[in-house]
Amino acid sequence: MLNSAKWISYPNDTQFDSPLFKKDFSLKSEIKKATLTITSLGCYYATINGKRVGSFILAPGCTSRKRVQVQSYDITSMLSADNTIEVQISEGWFKGRINWRNNQEFKDLVKSLIAEIEIVYKNGEKETVVTDESWNVKKSISSMVDFYDGEIVDANLDSELVKVQVNDYDKGRLVKQQGPYVVEQETIRAISIFKTPKGETVIDFGQNLTGYFEISVNAKKGDKVSLSFAEVLDKEGNFYTENYRSAKAQFEYTCKDGYQTYKPTLTFWGYRYIRVNSFPCELTEESVKAIILHSDIKRTGYLTSSDPMLNKLFKNIIWGQKGNFLDIPTDCPQRDERMGWTGDAEVFVKTASYNYDVEKFFEKWLTDLALDQFPNGGIPHVVPQFWGDDPSSAAWADAATICPWQIYLTYGNRDILKRQYSSMCKYLKYIAKISKNRYLWTGCGHFGDWLGLDAPAGSYKGSSNEDFIASVYYAYSTLLVVKIGKIIGKNTEKHEELYNKIVAKIRKTFKKYKTQTECVLALYFDIAEDKASVAKQLADMIVANGTRLQTGFVGTPYLLHALSQNGYSELAYDLLLQDAFPSWLYSVKCGATTIWEHWDGRNENGDFWSKDMNSFNHYAYGSVADWVYGVACGIQTVEDKPGFEEIVIAPVPTDKLDHLCASIETRRGLVSSKWYHENGKIRYEITTPSKTKIVIDGKEYNVEKGTYIF
Repeated sequence: MLNSAKWISYPNDTQFDSPLFKKDFSLKSEIKKATLTITSLGCYYATINGKRVGSFILAPGCTSRKRVQVQSYDITSMLSADNTIEVQISEGWFKGRINWRNNQEFKDLVKSLIAEIEIVYKNGEKETVVTDESWNVKKSISSMVDFYDGEIVDANLDSELVKVQVNDYDKGRLVKQQGPYVVEQETIRAISIFKTPKGETVIDFGQNLTGYFEISVNAKKGDKVSLSFAEVLDKEGNFYTENYRSAKAQFEYTCKDGYQTYKPTLTFWGYRYIRVNSFPCELTEESVKAIILHSDIKRTGYLTSSDPMLNKLFKNIIWGQKGNFLDIPTDCPQRDERMGWTGDAEVFVKTASYNYDVEKFFEKWLTDLALDQFPNGGIPHVVPQFWGDDPSSAAWADAATICPWQIYLTYGNRDILKRQYSSMCKYLKYIAKISKNRYLWTGCGHFGDWLGLDAPAGSYKGSSNEDFIASVYYAYSTLLVVKIGKIIGKNTEKHEELYNKIVAKIRKTFKKYKTQTECVLALYFDIAEDKASVAKQLADMIVANGTRLQTGFVGTPYLLHALSQNGYSELAYDLLLQDAFPSWLYSVKCGATTIWEHWDGRNENGDFWSKDMNSFNHYAYGSVADWVYGVACGIQTVEDKPGFEEIVIAPVPTDKLDHLCASIETRRGLVSSKWYHENGKIRYEITTPSKTKIVIDGKEYNVEKGTYIF
């Protein structure tokens, strides 16, 4: 791959924040086909004869430092007799501030390009144009481009071209493109332009989003456009950016003469509001347009109900996924973080795989998880591993087992189990090595029930026992390795024995549960021996708390499941439909357009929970949608017939809603489950693409592909 091409960069005695590489070439005769194969250290934006090549935004994407994806584009229609290719490169994920903890390790590598144009003429002759000493480079019009800080542009800048430097960088890291491209999805126009109490001019797009924008301006040379970005306004209605922390999230543009448009191409922002610090002409709702970016994943799942607030929650969950599935499953898209947090991905993967087709998305990310796994078998907190080598945390590190398993269940992908199996086994060995107890995971630091509302004062961690949480996940990951091992033909006896001993040890060691999350985990992961008693304890705790939850990142995804599996479906619905703090609908009532990081990101007085860690686009709590798909509407996969080859549909209706409907476009076709109240009865309308067991009021109906009404 790219065998004849050379890595090129700017010369050692120069420093270009965002270099622009250039090469002129001519065709010999009429061509049959031309292909550009290209990648870079840093994100690239390529044009041929002034037109953009391809649709991949922020190419070559975000991967482990151990590999760099390579893209190929058909450029046949873009070529003429004489041609110019230009490629601009920014720091991107490679060496931008987002990767500050790893930059020291790769300090000798600079932003670089490698590319090859293969031309096939109609007469059968072939020719290649490769990156080599013949290319030139200059400063681009962007003097600063960074994911956290934004972009500074001077449209008038025209630097002198100089010869490139050739670098002897390793080509062994080059791999074919694995994940879906990040592409422009839609354009949103402003819903209003207004003045804040402080007199600032602010554009409101009505939606917290991830992407960039396009400005249109009629200006004189030297005029300035200056923009700042925010997710929310403070309680007085003023522009608020403290929760972005050190991310400057700015855009500055020095205009040329006349009417002009500009669209950033090598960075992105998370925002709903844009503050216009300066604009040289009349500002209208057409002057700045928001452009949505996310990975090119197909929408497959839909939820609708009779409750407008619940429908808004469903919409917010979708927007949270769109905003954070930008090449990797990020925690948030706006502040100085935007990392592929394993814990967030693990709790949301089921919902994610129903909402969208994320098979290739997770295949790519899980490949990086295995590549960045520590030599001792531990799993980094974030993937790719842009941060340090802190010890692994239970629930977060278990993305190594839980995510491949869910991709298997949703899509029937056995290959992902085979590829990730070795990583899973290494992870279990890691736990055994670092734990103070052979059959428990104890004595290690964890995130615990992160952001649980029962946290002691001054702590981000809920009050649930960290050793209990860790040991439960140890058991669950071991159980998944047993199941996966059997599917791919491995001997599982040792892991089966390990699982049984872990469960026995947990039951002997942790006999009582003191928090909602501990009860949830004991029920959902089949640890509790007296499930009826523990379920009643959980229900009583919830009711005593005003029918409100106290769970954090670990307990919340399984809370409604634990209730409905043990006879408390109505209480699960009460929690789902609760709109007082803390609840899913509380943020909806407060005007949220995405999912919040904290249940009380903004409290009832309008004050913010914290400026340190308070994202308003954080998808993890959106995992509640998998309960709506799988329990309320009852759509369930079958473990030994994955990918919806066979299906169980067992809806659990309630009088608290007039109707509820879920649909998923599966590999086998559309499955949908709708129920609604009609003339004092409940009518069920079910469509299935496969052999299905439908369960209605405890009665089973075995059916084939088709639509059925009960």
